[in-house]
Amino acid sequence: MHEGSHSHERKMKPRKLFYLALGSVGVVYGDIGTSPLYAFREALKPVAIDGLTRFEVISLISLMIWALTIIVTIKYVLFLLRADNEGEGGTLSLLALLMKTANGHTALLMLLGLVGAALFLGDAMITPALSVLSAVEGLKLVAPSLTSYIVPISVFILALLFAVQSRGTGAMARFFGPITALWFIVMAAAGISHISDDFGILAAFNPYYAISFLLHEGFYGVVVLGAVFLTVTGAEALYADLGHFGRRPIQWAWFALVFPALTLNYLGQGALVLGNPMAMSDPFYLMYPQWALLPVVILATAATIIASQAVITGAFSLVRQGINLGFLPRMEILFTSETNTGQIFVPSVNAVLFFGVIFLVISFKTSDALATAYGISVTGAMVVTSIMAFEFVRVRWNWSIPVATLALAPLVGLELIFLGANLLKIHDGGYIPIMIATAFTVIMWTWRRGSALLMEKTRHTDIPLASFVSSIERKSDHSPAQVPGTAIFLTSDPESAPAALLHNLKHNHVLHDKNVILTIRTINKPRVSSADRYKVEQISERFSRVELLFGFMESQNVSQALATLRKTGLKFDIMSTSFYLGRRKLVPDAKSGMPYWQDRLYIALANAAANPSDYFRLPANRVVELGSHVII
Repeated sequence: MHEGSHSHERKMKPRKLFYLALGSVGVVYGDIGTSPLYAFREALKPVAIDGLTRFEVISLISLMIWALTIIVTIKYVLFLLRADNEGEGGTLSLLALLMKTANGHTALLMLLGLVGAALFLGDAMITPALSVLSAVEGLKLVAPSLTSYIVPISVFILALLFAVQSRGTGAMARFFGPITALWFIVMAAAGISHISDDFGILAAFNPYYAISFLLHEGFYGVVVLGAVFLTVTGAEALYADLGHFGRRPIQWAWFALVFPALTLNYLGQGALVLGNPMAMSDPFYLMYPQWALLPVVILATAATIIASQAVITGAFSLVRQGINLGFLPRMEILFTSETNTGQIFVPSVNAVLFFGVIFLVISFKTSDALATAYGISVTGAMVVTSIMAFEFVRVRWNWSIPVATLALAPLVGLELIFLGANLLKIHDGGYIPIMIATAFTVIMWTWRRGSALLMEKTRHTDIPLASFVSSIERKSDHSPAQVPGTAIFLTSDPESAPAALLHNLKHNHVLHDKNVILTIRTINKPRVSSADRYKVEQISERFSRVELLFGFMESQNVSQALATLRKTGLKFDIMSTSFYLGRRKLVPDAKSGMPYWQDRLYIALANAAANPSDYFRLPANRVVELGSHVII
């Protein structure tokens, strides 16, 4: 966050800080707050095969507490929340910042950023499936006869969740914080009530148990680590949602409520299992008395829906960043709030996530089976973020390589161990997130590479704009007829005459009174102030060049920006203005720069892209499209 943002946060009134912290509990911590439902249960399974010992139970809780301390508290809450791009966090936001200063290793940074983003999208598919399934499974304890209905109930809840996305989360968001806060309080209370089952569990605060367990257990220790990592899933959301709440509210929420509640709950689950080893079948729900089970299942389901909402919203934001930074084709983006531009709905992403989530629920059927598939996408995303953070502290904070290595190598090493532990689960379903992330990475890399090749292919046929204008302004018998009004030609290359302008002259033999060559650029900042939004250059009496600048978090509403531009003195009447767009029909060529399959994928993505007039919010009845064939 820039200095102004930091000083603004320092001056924040306690009341505002409280409400922002409460809001962050719902959005930021929803995912990590549902981990107690399944994390300890999954970690117990590998060690319980030969019978459970007291040392193993204490060691597992110790591993969980120290994973929360090192990875979430130190890495994310205290360190990464400071590694921001003018107040915005997340993988692509960090990538956009690093691209400004990338010296010689742009491709590597870009690949890392794409992999991190793809892993997050995979996480956005698995989290709703796992969270909702694990909550609804509590019904087995309330009414065993409902066991066969768990999958249908989960599918129904998820279908409902995705169906309401188009309505926006504004109204629901006001309830997210209080409901999730209640969830954390209930978890903390259950933990406190069971710690007295065996006070010996408090020894878990001693890291000796965690370390000696890993040293003595060998292969089992690594397998257990994969399950222990489930306690920190959702930490990436912390970083991605930085721009929504700011650093201090997120930190306050963690230290005042979330971290203590999670710690107490895990200690309570451990004490319960020490006192009654039979409780290991479902230590979370068995902490509650029979009369409280149904309310807790309902509250857990509400918490998991909120957790799912947070990653779905995160996926929408990430895709918008990806589109604006040129990693994805244009997609229809709907705004669900008149005041908050962060509340968006991307129908195509919603549909892909919905079918992916439902497929996972129906395929895996239980949270046990799905938990094994979960860790890879999360650990992979964390390793990528840590490597990019190394570049951040070196370039932006001017740390020397030895200091940066000393600070971050232990974290990267720990996360690589966690990643290795999760990779052991590939045959048990771990291949799912790898396949999802690979598919998203290939799509983003293909779009980026294909767009660059297309630019190269069309550049050699381009006519420099300056020489075109000077030749057209010379009066001669062959001069095109002049018609009243303004023509705006959209182009990605402001130095060349737009193809739509050349086609219009070639076929219609007319030129408007005023001609604006308009380029829309996304810069590596989250937002652009209205004063810096545009650059205007008068080329001749009839031609001017306009560049509109948008941040990667903004909607690219060209009509609105041009309305502002008119106030600055660029004279044109929107009702006598025509927008000219060049539409290319792409033809694959096996001899081009990409393999034939990648050509086909790029063309499919280009054909599926949203219409530029819709994406840029151009007045529908003022748009003229002129087509051409391009071999790629």
